[in-house]
Amino acid sequence: MKDRLKELRKELGLTQEKFAERLSMKRNTIATYEIGRNEPIDAVIALICREFNVNETWLRTGEGEIFNPLTRNQVITDFAGDLIKEDGTFKKRLIEALAKMDEPGWIALEKLANELIKKD
Repeated sequence: MKDRLKELRKELGLTQEKFAERLSMKRNTIATYEIGRNEPIDAVIALICREFNVNETWLRTGEGEIFNPLTRNQVITDFAGDLIKEDGTFKKRLIEALAKMDEPGWIALEKLANELIKKD
């Protein structure tokens, strides 16, 4: 499991410190897991899986995919969460404009989208 924990952390682009912070743990605890001195208890494994959307079977055995597939709602929620952190980006301005759009605007946008799809 030690190698998979390190692989997961690197896949997430996190240092041991940042990984530990997300789990409300200390960096040296993560380090002991990664070198194999200690193995995380079931509660810690569950926390890692929940916090990072990790496939528990993969974490325990190496079988399957690292991450659990996201639902459409999770993808949208993650996108919206990221947008909140951004300032002045095109993505945020676009979503703000869409949020203010009235029903005739949505109908016009749908017609435009359908026309663009037909041209491909």
